[in-house]
Amino acid sequence: MKILIIEDEIELAKSIAEYLSGENYICEFATTFYEAIEKIGTFQYDCILLDIMLPDGSGLAILEELKKQNKQDGVIIISAKNALDDKIKGLQLGADDYLTKPFHLSELMARIYSIIRRKQFNNSNIINQNELQIDLLSKTVTINNKTIILTKKEFDLLIYFVGNKNKVISKSTLAEHLSGDFADMLDNHDFVYAHIKNLKKKLYDAGCDHYLKTVYGTGYKWQTI
Repeated sequence: MKILIIEDEIELAKSIAEYLSGENYICEFATTFYEAIEKIGTFQYDCILLDIMLPDGSGLAILEELKKQNKQDGVIIISAKNALDDKIKGLQLGADDYLTKPFHLSELMARIYSIIRRKQFNNSNIINQNELQIDLLSKTVTINNKTIILTKKEFDLLIYFVGNKNKVISKSTLAEHLSGDFADMLDNHDFVYAHIKNLKKKLYDAGCDHYLKTVYGTGYKWQTI
């Protein structure tokens, strides 16, 4: 899962990223309005943490841009301002939640999880697909009631595929999802193939149906229909 932190308070952004990284989230940063606009126009995120007050623009204008681009990224406004008008306008523009500074990182984590669960998995902690069951809270996977052991990257890939079922996902998109900004610095995306190969083997050896398809020359698809 990938998070964009739009925040000009560097120490706060770092502390948020350190906490979320411990929960297996990949975090990217934008400290200015224009850097944020460039990021959201180029990449897709599971959730965006958005400070309203930026040195060169308004976070509300970023929300307007997300709406204009028909982006489906989850958004939590984080701001020192506790004005009701800002909260209402932000929610009207498409924000999913609003958190006033200072806040506990555990509360922020819970709200991020809630938004991602609601957007991708119909507000459920348990994903069931025939013989396959995924518990999002305990991060466990069972096939025919038998637990299989996945690495963090393999589990993240599985959740990403299931959350984007029946969509073809390119290798470059998967590389970006797994590595964030570092994906552009890699010579190739062979590591994506290696993770998917290992994931497929573990699923199929445990008796899972072949939902994960290779779309030759394009990418991969988790096919349920």
